[in-house]
Amino acid sequence: MRSVRVIDLETTGGQPSAHGVCEIGWQDVAQDDDGVWQVMPGRGSILTNPGRSIPPVTAAVHHIIDSDVADAPLFADVAPGVLRGPYVALAAHRASFEGKWCTPRLTGGLPWICTWKCALRVWPSAPSFSNQVLRYWRMPEGLDRDLGLPVHRAGPDAYVTAHHLRDMLSVASVEQLIAWSAEPGLLPRVPAGPNRGKNWRDLDDASLTAFAADRDEDVRFSARTEVARRGGAPVAVPVPAQPRLF
Repeated sequence: MRSVRVIDLETTGGQPSAHGVCEIGWQDVAQDDDGVWQVMPGRGSILTNPGRSIPPVTAAVHHIIDSDVADAPLFADVAPGVLRGPYVALAAHRASFEGKWCTPRLTGGLPWICTWKCALRVWPSAPSFSNQVLRYWRMPEGLDRDLGLPVHRAGPDAYVTAHHLRDMLSVASVEQLIAWSAEPGLLPRVPAGPNRGKNWRDLDDASLTAFAADRDEDVRFSARTEVARRGGAPVAVPVPAQPRLF
């Protein structure tokens, strides 16, 4: 039986250099003998001591406070037991975030599936690609609403993500999801500016060329993909000149 472990983290902030993990949650998705992927019964979450105080602005999101984790184990001590195993991959919604803390040393080098990047490919008409918008737009079969609450807690969020992953695996292979996840996000629409909401195919060549040199890698990748579809040559991005020291 092949399985993917879905991971979700709650942290004290966005950067490992200044912040720590205060909760890790997981939910497994496995392929049965008939080749059908299923959300498995086993799931869990563990509070962890982040090694620093939880800021009020962060506690207001996940509602984990210092006293909740004062006697909890350190993330580095529990993570290998959660992350390592006979899995073909780990998965998370916007996996680049989880990957900041779930390093190869802790995961054993397992590949990642980013369900956000894969949702861009599988459900390009979605109104938004956040975990919770996808939840209510798609209404995945079998998702128990109570098990998916409260939002922004590691266990329930991993549970919701697992239902998206299960449905993605019904239309694409694990290998394809891993490959998509290794690339920048292929945005189906322009995300901001005067052209916001437009399909890349509807842009004129000048606008598309400008987006192909954008600073955001997802925007840049999406625009260049459309340039290639039109049969155009790869867009050369000028390299900024090295500033003089004297």
